[in-house]
Amino acid sequence: MKDTVTKEAFAKINLTLDVVGIREDGYHLVQMVMQSVSLHDTLTLSRIPEDAIRLSIDIPGLECDERNLIWKAADLIRKEYGIKEGVAIDLKKRIPMAAGLAGGSTDCAATLTGMAELFDLSLSQERIRELGLTLGADVPYCVMGKTALAEGIGEKLTPLADIPDCFILLAKPREGVSTGGVYKALDALSGYPHPDTKGVLNALETGDLAGITDRLCNVLENVTAAANPGIGKLKEQMLEYGAMGSLMSGSGPTVFGIFAQEEAAKAAAEKLNAEGFDGECFVTRPVTARNAF
Repeated sequence: MKDTVTKEAFAKINLTLDVVGIREDGYHLVQMVMQSVSLHDTLTLSRIPEDAIRLSIDIPGLECDERNLIWKAADLIRKEYGIKEGVAIDLKKRIPMAAGLAGGSTDCAATLTGMAELFDLSLSQERIRELGLTLGADVPYCVMGKTALAEGIGEKLTPLADIPDCFILLAKPREGVSTGGVYKALDALSGYPHPDTKGVLNALETGDLAGITDRLCNVLENVTAAANPGIGKLKEQMLEYGAMGSLMSGSGPTVFGIFAQEEAAKAAAEKLNAEGFDGECFVTRPVTARNAF
């Protein structure tokens, strides 16, 4: 039995994001091609003798109590499986917050899998995803990771062929975005263009990177960009600096560019910073079955 477990919690981007309906309970029905990337938080979980959950984070000001998804995930596992031992969880935070990169959801997913491993619960990934759905719609995907189609409210997952090798530049402006506000603004629209999801799936199956980058589409982008003009400028800069395609991830405001070569992605990041970009840039790689980070 282990005393300590370390888990990496990977960020995600949306290669496509489509809203196809709304449930009676207000949840939006989506169809999204998701991709995890190498930018990650690190969680270290350790057994402690006290009947408690102790959470520490290396960024001041974040809640370390029952308001935090990490705390909720640990509490859920302890209650669900009658665990009396306590756990101390240390989070090294690297994924920007309120960024459209699923930072909170991926930390929650890593906590669920880490708790299962720490306490020898032998849970299937499917069971962990079921538990994760009670905490957030993006959590099941974050448990699975890699390249996947997410449907329903995000819980219906289909693994997809790996995205071809590439490098992904993330540019996160300093300001954050309210996901709820973005979806509310989308609902007020009479209509909007939808992604060619089938075309992206075919391009993934054939390993056609250009076929993917030519079809990047996020129905939330125009809504978020209307209130944040810097998003459109970032996309233009990404393409000017050599990206094969560029898109806003999730509800924003992070914009990503897909590059064929690492040198080009790094050069684009340097140009953004040299031109006074007010935010953070990260050169990442997709997390796939071919690689390990």
